[in-house]
Amino acid sequence: MRRMRVISLNLNGIRSAARKGFYAWLRRQAADVVCLQELKAQVDQLNERLYWPPSFNCYYHPAEKKGYSGVGIYARREPDEVIEGLDWPDFDAEGRWIEARFGQLSVVSLYLPSGSSSELRQQVKFDIMARLTPRLHELRRSGREYIICGDWNIAHTKDDIKNWRGNQKNSGFLPEERAWLDELFGPLGFVDAFRVVNQASDEYTWWSNRGQAWAKNVGWRIDYQVVTPGLRDCITGASIYRNKRFSDHAPLLVDYDYAL
Repeated sequence: MRRMRVISLNLNGIRSAARKGFYAWLRRQAADVVCLQELKAQVDQLNERLYWPPSFNCYYHPAEKKGYSGVGIYARREPDEVIEGLDWPDFDAEGRWIEARFGQLSVVSLYLPSGSSSELRQQVKFDIMARLTPRLHELRRSGREYIICGDWNIAHTKDDIKNWRGNQKNSGFLPEERAWLDELFGPLGFVDAFRVVNQASDEYTWWSNRGQAWAKNVGWRIDYQVVTPGLRDCITGASIYRNKRFSDHAPLLVDYDYAL
């Protein structure tokens, strides 16, 4: 069995991340699958070869709205099938789900909506969460293994956020959101891959641009690789790359003993 490395990163703009050295870094990571969120670009804006790294088969699912959302997947092995969206017109118009299938394994890049900008967007987020629950049940019953990577926009526990006391009424750490992750990692049976091998309480993937959040590591862990239980014992390592900053999020790297 050989190592399979899966990387997930919210780019906060693919062109911005490229200017900050993301692609030069990626070339050194020996990744098998790379899941990208928040492209903030249309495919016709990604004409440069930089955005189509030759080591990978590259797939983009942008939002209809320019400069907004969008997800992508890079795969070293050509997938058997690539599925864009969930056949939910509102959700798919925002470019929030792309799935690559390799045999019995699916790798998904997911960008769950944020509710921090307005109460309306928080209600959209709750609606998507409610609709995802039965869909995730279906995925568990399908017999396929899943790695659902991405920005879930929710910190699960007190260990996943620096200032948990002051954020209990803020989007991303609301009781209803955390309870939804309790269900995901409880009755639904999915596994938080990072926590299988790393229990540290100061490991974050997102930092506000305000103040000195990055310098002081005042962060949130809101990016996950959520896997089906059949993959739990395959997880051999997980890390968050912080040596260089490409975005307000940091890359999440997980290694699996799994033959892609």
